[in-house]
Parts: sequence; structure tokens; C-alpha cells
Amino acid sequence: MKKILFIMIIAAVALMFTACPKSGEAEPKEKVKLSFHVMSKCPYGAQVMTGVKPALEKLGKAVDFELNYIGNEADGKWMPMHGEQELKGDKISVCAKKYAPKKYLDLVFCMAKDYRKIPDNFESCGKETSMDISKIKTCAEGEEGEKLVVESYKASKAKGASGSPTIYLADKPYQGGRGGNDFLRSICEQFKTAKPEACLSIPEPTKIKLVMVTDKRCVQCQAERLAQNLKGIFPGLTAEILDYADAKGKAEYDKFAAQGHKLLPLAIFDADVEKDEGYAKISRFVIKAGDKVLLRIGGKFDPTKEICDNKIDDTANGKIDCDDDDCKEEMVCRKEIKNRVDLFVMSQCPYGVMALDAMKEVLDAFKGDKLDFNVNFIATETEPGKFNALHGQPEVDENIRELCAIKHYPKNYMDYIWCRNKNIRSDEWKSCATGAIKADVIEKCFSGGEGVKLHSENIKIANSMGIGGSPTWIINNNQKASGISAADIQRNICAHNPALKGCTKTINAPEKPAPKGGCGG
Repeated sequence: MKKILFIMIIAAVALMFTACPKSGEAEPKEKVKLSFHVMSKCPYGAQVMTGVKPALEKLGKAVDFELNYIGNEADGKWMPMHGEQELKGDKISVCAKKYAPKKYLDLVFCMAKDYRKIPDNFESCGKETSMDISKIKTCAEGEEGEKLVVESYKASKAKGASGSPTIYLADKPYQGGRGGNDFLRSICEQFKTAKPEACLSIPEPTKIKLVMVTDKRCVQCQAERLAQNLKGIFPGLTAEILDYADAKGKAEYDKFAAQGHKLLPLAIFDADVEKDEGYAKISRFVIKAGDKVLLRIGGKFDPTKEICDNKIDDTANGKIDCDDDDCKEEMVCRKEIKNRVDLFVMSQCPYGVMALDAMKEVLDAFKGDKLDFNVNFIATETEPGKFNALHGQPEVDENIRELCAIKHYPKNYMDYIWCRNKNIRSDEWKSCATGAIKADVIEKCFSGGEGVKLHSENIKIANSMGIGGSPTWIINNNQKASGISAADIQRNICAHNPALKGCTKTINAPEKPAPKGGCGG
């Protein structure tokens, strides 16, 4: 009897553990669909993965979450924007989804925390998340991984997703904030029946006050648009737009101009912005100014200077437009210099890399011409000798090394740049300092202060001309152009220099158009 009773107890306990789901595992009556299309090595793609993690953890199965990656097809081969390393990372993710569907997002979130190290952080993240990575690794390194990642790229293409991140909530484009509570709040608004428990205690968004100072004469300032974009980061934001021509706007401008902040538009936050979860997204781009926080938005418009194309003496000094010294570097006032080609790039911008690589074919075509080709960089100097670049300190460092190569090896520096572009984010630059180019010369220039001075002077060119997008072309010193493919670059040069011999040579355009786009703006 005791034996029968023992067996019955064991059976009951076993039944309890197999038939009763754990808390939170029951299938919800309603699910909300959330779709992400990202580039795994894009900082903004990694940012939203980090942002959505708390919302997915709180809502569990109530969210039908789908993650796909963005790639481009050329000549029948698919490749993501950031090259082979990103491709390897994408394969790891899609293979993890197949072989560890319940835990794969833990791996993705872990790798996204340090997206620059993808895919090299795969094994460490596998250990951190207690995952068996053997099947994932086999899949990612074989034909199966290739097939799965192409399916993911095609899914993103079918949705028209080319920018990272592209997000759809309930099959509609998502325009909300990207913090944990922002995603949680937006998802919860989609439930039509009873909301999950996590939806019942979401804190209200922090009230954030923003004052923007602009100038109605400044076409490129677009303060209203910027304020709207910031509301996507700070849902509780209220913005007041002031004009320099009005007394209140002028007083606000003068207050910050006295501290060295003279270019419009100005975006001025109260210090409370630091308490909001969205602050982490802008913290790299802020300056403390007393009890205020200024957002560095790359303003270019100085309201105290002459406007160079309005036929008005704005500064009341008797000189109009290009006659005023304020206008010397403005495009509209620059003198034509035939056969001159200036390229402005960020060294670690994928589009800038493509443009520089295309110059190999272009320079070959124009070899018999006296083409004056110059490479310039885009960054800002926050204080003497300290710089800010879109892709962080590694980009600043590479800008400086390339400028050192340009200075010391004017005939060979493109060999160094083309070599670096094969793996531009790698720290191993010395392997590209070969032949005529000496690594010790580059290192001495980089670390001895010369490179910093070269960088400081060089970036003044782009900043004085209001150039913020990589790549940007200036042809003949005064004609702005865009283009990434060799054929497009040749066309731009020849539009203003038709007599060059290189204009008669055929540069084969790719079968498919080169990608359009750039870094910055």
C-alpha cells in the first residue's frame, strides 16, 4: 500500500511539473507584432536592440517580435553595409534563432552591447548567456548560415528597409522613442483587449523643456524638424522655438554666444534632461553650460555675419555679399580652380570608404591629366586638440593617421588609404604602412603632436564650408557634387572640366547602381 501511495505521489508531482506552465509562459490571448530591421554593426541598430530589451522581458510572449537584418545584393551575392565582419555576426544571430529559439535574443542583446566587437564577442556572450554554441557555430560557418541570412536580408528588402533601424509596430512604421519605457508604452497602446500587467505601471515620460534659438534667414537650420526628432528620444519633451530677430531670442543667443556658442541653431535643455533614460543617447553630444545642457548639433549659421547671397548688407559695414570678408569661404563666393577635386569624408563611414575606393579607377582614367585630388576630413574640435567624430575616437585616430600619410607621402598616401579601407575599423593599421610608407614615420606624426595639428587645420575646411555629409565632393573649388561609383565621380569631374583626356575614357558603371547615401548631413 505504501509503495502504491508513493508511486501515486511521484506521478502527481511529475504531472504537475509537465502540465502546469511556469508563471509568464502561458500563451496570451492577444499579441502585438513588433518588427526590427537592423544592421548589427550599426550603432543605431545596436542602440534600439538595447532599448527594446526591457520591454520584451516585461511583456514576454505578448509581443510577437521579429528580427531581420539589412543587406545589399550585387552580382548575386548578399553583403551588409559593414562588410564581412557584420555578415558573420548576422549569420550567428539567424543560426542562434534556429537552434536556440528561446534564448537567442539573450545572445543578440549581449553582442549588441559591444557592437564594434561583433562577431568576435560571440563565444564570450555564449558563456555569459549559458548557451551551447556548438550547433550555432557549425550553422554560421556553413551553407545553412548563408541560406538563413539571405532569407533575413530578403525579408528586410521586401519591407523596403534600407536604413538601420527600420521598425514596424503592428505593421505600421514606428516613430516613437527608443528607450525601454518608450517601447513599453508604445506596445501597450496597441492592445485592444485586457492589457498585460506590465502595462499598468509604466511611469509617465519625464517632462523635458527644450529651448531652440534659430534664425528665419537660416534655410538649413530646420529647428522645428530637429525638435520633432528629439521628441522621438524624449516623449515628454516640450519645445519653445525662438528667433534671433526677436528680443527674447536675441537675449537667449547673446547669453550663450558669450560662452562661445555662436552658431545656430542652438538646442538648450534644462539640466533635468540628464534624469531621463533618453539622455544616454545624446550624452556624447552635449556640452554643459552652467545649469543648462547644450546639444552639439553642428550648427553652421552665424547670425552676426554677412549672408552671402541675399544682396543685403547684413553687417552694415558697407560691403554686400561676396565683397564682405565673412564670405571668403562660402561656396557661392569661391573662385574657380580648374581640374581641382576635393573629397570630404569620415574615414570610417562606409559610404566614404566606397568613394575613396572608387578613386582608384578614376585616378587611373585621369593619369595623363593634371588632376589635383585632395582628401579632407569631417569632424569637430570640441577644445584645443580634442575632437569629436561621428564614428567615435577610432575614426578621429584614423583621420589623423591618414593625414600623416598625406603630409609625408603625398605621392603614395592613397595606397595606405586603400589598404586600410579593406578593414577600416581594425586597429591593425601598421600592416598598411609598407613600401615607401613607413610605420614609424606615421606613428611619430600621430603621437608627437604633428598629426593633431594637421587634423585641427584640415577639418576647418569642411566646417567653414558647412560640409557635414560623407562623402561630399567639391569640383573646381566651387561646385558641390555627390557620388560613390567611379562612373558618377568621372561624370561630375567632366561636367566642369570637359577638356580632360580622362573624360574620353570609359569607366564601366556597375551593372546595378551604386548605393546612394552618406554619413552625417
